[in-house]
Amino acid sequence: MAQINVTFPDGAVRQYEAGITIEEIAGSISSSLKKKAVAGKIDGKVVDLYTALENDAAIEIVTLDSPEGLEVYRHSTAHLLAQAVKRLYGNEVKLGIGPVIEDGFYYDMDIPVSLSPEDLGKIEAEMEKIVKEDLPIRRRVVSRDEATRIFQNLNDHLKLELIRDLPADATITLYEQGEFFDLCRGPHLPSTGYIKAFKLMSVAGAYWRGKAENQVLQRVYGTAWPKKADMDEYLHFIEEAKKRDHRKLGKELELFMFSEEAPGMPFYLPNGFTVRNELEQFSRRLQQLAQYTEVRTPFLMNERLWKESGHWDHYKENMYFSEVDNATYALKPMNCPGHMLIYKNTMHSYRDLPIRYSEFGQVHRHEYSGALNGMLRVRTFCQDDAHVFVRPDQIESEIKNMIKLIDKIYKVFGFEYSVALSTRPEDSMGSDELWETAESALKKVLEQLEMPYEIKEGDGAFYGPKIDFQITDALKRRHQCGTIQLDFQMPEKFDLTYVGQDNEKHRPVVLHRAMYGSMERFIGILIEHYAGAFPVWLTPIQARLMNISEVHIPYAEQVKEKLQQAGIRVELDARNEKIGYKIREAQVQKIPYMLVIGEKEVTDGTLSVRKRGVGDEGSMTVDAFVEKIRAEINEMK
Repeated sequence: MAQINVTFPDGAVRQYEAGITIEEIAGSISSSLKKKAVAGKIDGKVVDLYTALENDAAIEIVTLDSPEGLEVYRHSTAHLLAQAVKRLYGNEVKLGIGPVIEDGFYYDMDIPVSLSPEDLGKIEAEMEKIVKEDLPIRRRVVSRDEATRIFQNLNDHLKLELIRDLPADATITLYEQGEFFDLCRGPHLPSTGYIKAFKLMSVAGAYWRGKAENQVLQRVYGTAWPKKADMDEYLHFIEEAKKRDHRKLGKELELFMFSEEAPGMPFYLPNGFTVRNELEQFSRRLQQLAQYTEVRTPFLMNERLWKESGHWDHYKENMYFSEVDNATYALKPMNCPGHMLIYKNTMHSYRDLPIRYSEFGQVHRHEYSGALNGMLRVRTFCQDDAHVFVRPDQIESEIKNMIKLIDKIYKVFGFEYSVALSTRPEDSMGSDELWETAESALKKVLEQLEMPYEIKEGDGAFYGPKIDFQITDALKRRHQCGTIQLDFQMPEKFDLTYVGQDNEKHRPVVLHRAMYGSMERFIGILIEHYAGAFPVWLTPIQARLMNISEVHIPYAEQVKEKLQQAGIRVELDARNEKIGYKIREAQVQKIPYMLVIGEKEVTDGTLSVRKRGVGDEGSMTVDAFVEKIRAEINEMK
């Protein structure tokens, strides 16, 4: 037999007989590796475990603890779902596509009955039977004519369309398991018995191939994990996420609302506006200490400004327009051009720089209705924007100061974060030289600060590269929020200058910066991070007074006025209800302090204090309580 050379990831080379399979190679290394193996890689391409090697190649054994292994596992579970549905509902079922998605998979199917959530348990039970049958899963290469004939016999218009759209030179493969087969590129697990833990999550409608003009199929979502413990942990996470859903809590806590009169545009209710106002004031104080000056720019500006800035070419499809005095105006999608005009309004010397403009600027961007998601994806939002105009020699020190400021803000909320360097996109503007200079400057700062970072190729803004900050919430989900962008292009486009030491005009460099990012999105993240139980400094109502009977109301009103004078956001619940009911309602509304007033409290001039999450904290004077809550507010804990 001919010998072939197999190269392993560590660079080691072994000789084997041609025709050896990935599984046999895994077994030659160790029996435990053979047991763990679910697929392989040949020259970087993931293949089935039983694939034979005929020539020299670099190989890698794929196990379930790798992203590739998990993808193979979930793809095979999608086929398991399709086989179970076919068994239950017959050959009238037509199969669309069943891709892997984050944490699971789905399958789009044309099924003769409308599935309900109750049907999912029946399908799961059939899937369990197929797992126990441990059916081998095998790949078969077929010609285009054969594939067409097979699916014509099944009258499967969905698969016939997929075959028709394949490139002329495509290798067409079927995967078979027992009586079931499917058109698929693969790869797959060796058999159905490898699948250990899965759950079908939901059923929804979906347009075939995502096009609204096509028929609506039924999409079944599922999740699959190598171990039941992993799946249980994930399902617990899903349940916790449902409880924390900012849309649900936003309604219950009366923070914000939406209306069909302004789709995707939030209305802040009094409680929600209090939260937003506190966030703004916190950021405003820090920025004042960091020598930022606050500005405000118009919402509506002439189209020529957006053409000059480059936004017209890159954002026109997402902008809103209006005709005013026979001219076209646009609602701003970004604040940058307005800040360029403010800078240009005055002559500047090199001694003036850096000049730091900040703005809580409302912007409008058109999002497709299907992409809207509560406060996380809206059509109008407030950016905590800043544009800092610097000399080239000030770039690095200013970026370091920005990173310190962002770090200070995130620490208050208990957010850990990671950073990424996003590089030049395909639709960028400007020279190669300037882009290289800009990217090198950002890398240098991150390396000097010893901050680990990943590189996101092509993910920069059209005018410059950026450092993106991803925060991690209480459920370990990552959210893109802050950003620092280095821009040589806008000063050129707007002909911005400063007078240097040599009395000549020079170009400043612009640093774009956001910390919260979108205020709306950040509030949505915070609601879920805290599960609606905001810290005392941020919560809309910090304390609620509750009288036991009507005779205690005068004293309660005196206490309320004193707390208000001390700057505490306080309410009085004077309803003629039992005190237990009032306390339970305050707990549901996640109010930090519940202050009960009865006969003893009126006589002693005290309060009976209950704290959210702690319970009864005993009796204290009004002054003592004010001191206690003010300390908590000041500490921002």
